[in-house]
Amino acid sequence: MKKLTNDEIRQNVRLRYKQVAVQITETNNSCCSTDSCCDTPTDFNAISNKLGYSSEELSAVPEGANLGLGCGNPQAIAELKSGEVVLDLGSGGGFDCFLAARQVSETGHVIGVDMTPEMVSRARSNAGKSGVVNTEFRLGEIEYLPIADQIVNVIISNCVINLSPDKQQVFNEAFRVLQPGGRLAISDIVTTAELPPEIKNDLNELYSGCISGASSIEELKAMLQCSGFNNISIEPKDESKSFIKDWVPGANVDNYIVSAVIKANKP
Repeated sequence: MKKLTNDEIRQNVRLRYKQVAVQITETNNSCCSTDSCCDTPTDFNAISNKLGYSSEELSAVPEGANLGLGCGNPQAIAELKSGEVVLDLGSGGGFDCFLAARQVSETGHVIGVDMTPEMVSRARSNAGKSGVVNTEFRLGEIEYLPIADQIVNVIISNCVINLSPDKQQVFNEAFRVLQPGGRLAISDIVTTAELPPEIKNDLNELYSGCISGASSIEELKAMLQCSGFNNISIEPKDESKSFIKDWVPGANVDNYIVSAVIKANKP
């Protein structure tokens, strides 16, 4: 089997998310698929409830921002404060950005970065329609952030870093843009057992489906330490298996991966 380059992997992921954004737009948010973190579920709010979002949160975001993507609720664990600058890695339609914007208030600011032009356009449109003024959305890859050094207080992300073919570079960039004392608060997928070859080697559907690109807890801790982070905490959420099992029906992927809360600090 031909080994894909990092750029080919990114292109596959970008195409997958372009299809999600375009399909949802064309079907007026009524497309039907599986409940994967990187697919387009039938009932976005129902899926997001499973991920840990409250009904109040779901009703507070602009219409069209919630695409039913993710594996947790990162802004709920970030302990955001008024006036903080927040960066969302892989911001999609802006869902987590809009929730974070409420917490940091008008004195704070939220920046979303996504590598898919269609997602960035969707998020900007959502912000414009809803009048949210303390958010902005930038086109870029999370391995090469379009962000200046040391301007961010908190980085959040929702089931995105597992999609990167160069996770060490992602954490290096996260460390660069955080202010001293800044923090990382993300939800992502981790492996709990060695992935079978048929899953690990599927660098198209299962990689862009947030499965075959996942790393172990030990690997993630080592990468975070290498980037310079301390106070590293990676807490698996066994209850996430209840929705992960539906991502690839019949494949028993919940035997190998689980959602986790990942936190770390920049000294």
